[in-house]
Amino acid sequence: MCGRFAFFSPREAVVAAFGADIEYEFNPRYNIAPSQEVTLLRLDESGHLRADNYRWGLVPFWAKDPAIGNRMINARAETVAEKPSYRQSFSRRRCLVLANGFYEWRKNETGKTPYFISRADGQPFGMAGLWDEWAKGDGAPLRTCTVITTVANEFMRSMHDRMPVIMGGNEAMGWLNTEAAKDILLSMLMGSQQVELRAWAVSKSVNNPINDNAKLIEPVAV
Repeated sequence: MCGRFAFFSPREAVVAAFGADIEYEFNPRYNIAPSQEVTLLRLDESGHLRADNYRWGLVPFWAKDPAIGNRMINARAETVAEKPSYRQSFSRRRCLVLANGFYEWRKNETGKTPYFISRADGQPFGMAGLWDEWAKGDGAPLRTCTVITTVANEFMRSMHDRMPVIMGGNEAMGWLNTEAAKDILLSMLMGSQQVELRAWAVSKSVNNPINDNAKLIEPVAV
């Protein structure tokens, strides 16, 4: 699964990584947790790429209670196109949740040690995701999203059996393409198996989402 991640790249690095001129403002985040806002890329109604801040935890437009989002932070790549909770968003509302890396916990003799996992080249990336809008009455719509996960690749297997679907560059733009065929989209969800990753142990301070600073991604001895 993916339950905690970081995004701190300046705009220039994101523009370089995705090959698209994107305007956005954000504060660097080092410990993003479910129910908090995340920065994502999506296509607007005119087909233009834009960056937005959505709440992490998908609330489908048909939901009776927005609390459903608390258990919909991740969607499985194997079932995302068919499961009622996700299939309409998969068809029409795909996004990329921006990240520099994510956290996973490895079991050892003394408990669990947190690790920060990033691309081997250090570049920011997009985690394949879905978004939706939920509204009740005349209030402002609640905009939410979920991160899609897939089977862990060989590098990740020692820490967890799942990992987020990682995309960058042209592949990322293909995921957002409204004309993309279903079988092509599903094949994209398997692409992160080939992404080269690196990981290092970090402070257990990351266990508490109140802590959010650059020290959280600094390597520690294990």
